[in-house]
Amino acid sequence: MGFTCGLVGLPNAGKSTIFNALSGACAKVESYPFSTIDANAAKVAVPDARLDRLASLFPEKKKVPTHLEFIDIAGLVKGASEGEGMGNQFLSEIRAVDAILHVVRCFVDPNVAHVSGEIDPKSDVEVVETELLLKDYETLGRVRERLLREVKGGDRKAQARLAVWELLLAEVARGVPIRALSPDREIADLLVESSPLTAKPILYVANVGDVGENDHSREVERLARERGTEAIVVRGRIEAEIGEAAGSEEERQVFLKEWGLTETGLSQLVAAGHRLLRLVTFFTIEGPEVRAWTVPEGTLAPQAGAKIHTDFAERFVLAEVMALDELLQSGSEKALREGGRVRRAGRDYVVEDGDVIHFICA
Repeated sequence: MGFTCGLVGLPNAGKSTIFNALSGACAKVESYPFSTIDANAAKVAVPDARLDRLASLFPEKKKVPTHLEFIDIAGLVKGASEGEGMGNQFLSEIRAVDAILHVVRCFVDPNVAHVSGEIDPKSDVEVVETELLLKDYETLGRVRERLLREVKGGDRKAQARLAVWELLLAEVARGVPIRALSPDREIADLLVESSPLTAKPILYVANVGDVGENDHSREVERLARERGTEAIVVRGRIEAEIGEAAGSEEERQVFLKEWGLTETGLSQLVAAGHRLLRLVTFFTIEGPEVRAWTVPEGTLAPQAGAKIHTDFAERFVLAEVMALDELLQSGSEKALREGGRVRRAGRDYVVEDGDVIHFICA
């Protein structure tokens, strides 16, 4: 598994269209609010040219990419944090994701109503952000009440934790998302437990329909920069149609070229998502598979091995590490070994993006 993304946005921002464009899952798309009532979900293979090249050295083996999961969460509206538009149900679904994809409408279409009557990316972004903050304030408030009870019960440690929690709550009340703060370690466990929505990393998706970049999408890019993150521009309608019409990757590339697109929204998202979540990809070539695995930056070799099998971390002896570029250049693992280009690494080895690793366990 790579990472899980939850698509949020106002009704009729084109979330389901973007979902279809990214996943090819063909979710229902309607031109009225709340057409998505239950969250759609889809797993898609992460495109990786490096894996393709590596697999070409082992044509007899199965190529297994890492995967990305999308959850299309129904449109949020003003008042969602209080249950408007079935908002509480949808907000709770966001808690399960690794990152939020905030889809912002940047296209004009008289046949698709806008909930506020006009295209205004800044206002749209602020409505969704406010609802997430309000929900977090409610969630953190419940934790505060619990800490107050613990303080009254004589728990001295709770007193210090309450003081830190009050500061965090005050920042959220001012409209500051938790991802923009550096919470004290004193309350780290409480944050994990409460899983606040605004602590999750966020990417903005400017849905330009079929017209390409415009002033609205540039406004979304500006808003993303202000918030210290990225925005990707996706021609949602066009990519969804291509995904439905293309019978193969070759056909997809032909259609993309016809529309002047150099890469898919999925490819853009994968690259941006890896930067956002600080992920690296390593590869294995043992057994019948050539496979990609995704782990956070800084992962040590035993923990990376545990992605393959949980007991690898305990049974880890050493890792044999090959650089992907060197393996591709040499043409075979045998040639790389004969050239002395296979490194032996211990428990303290930090996995790097592009490593090809053979784990040796007891």
